[in-house]
Amino acid sequence: MASAAMTVRRPVDVAQDFRGAMRRLASGVAIVAAKGAHGPVGMAATSITSLTVDPPAILVCVGQSTGIHPCLAPGCPISINILSRHQREVSVAFGGAMAQEARFAVGRWVPDHHDLPMLDEAQANLACTIFSMTPFGTHSIVVARVDAVRLGETVDPLIYQDGAYL
Repeated sequence: MASAAMTVRRPVDVAQDFRGAMRRLASGVAIVAAKGAHGPVGMAATSITSLTVDPPAILVCVGQSTGIHPCLAPGCPISINILSRHQREVSVAFGGAMAQEARFAVGRWVPDHHDLPMLDEAQANLACTIFSMTPFGTHSIVVARVDAVRLGETVDPLIYQDGAYL
C-alpha cells in the first residue's frame, strides 16, 4: 500500500500549516450562550463535541479573548444551540459580525429554565451546567453536563469548512 508523502516543516511553519489543516475539517456550527453582567452573551462555535453519554456531557473550546469567556466558570449554566442550515445569518452575527449586545436580535430566541436564550428552530438545544474549565494555549476547554435537551423536527445541519458555509 502506497502512502502519501508528508512534508516535514520547521516548527515556525507548523502553526500556519496546522491552521490550514483544520480549515479542511468540516464542522457543524452552534451558538453558545451564557449570562453576562448586562444580559446574555454568546458566540458561534465549531469546536464542540460530545464527551460522554453517561453522564451526558459536552466539550466546548472557547477562546480566552472572546466576550463570553469571562462569563464562564464551573457551576454556571450555558445553552448550546446546534444550528440548522437556514440559520446562517445567526452564525454570522455571533461569529463577530455584530456587537455582543445586538446578536440576540438575530433569530428567534426563547428563555430556558435558567433564563438563558435558546434558539427556536435550531436542530437541537442543550441546557448545560459547566463542570470544569481547563486553560490550554489561547483557549479554555469547557466540559459541561447536559441537563436538558430539545430536539428540532428535522436534521439539516449548518456546516462550516475552509472559511465558508457548505
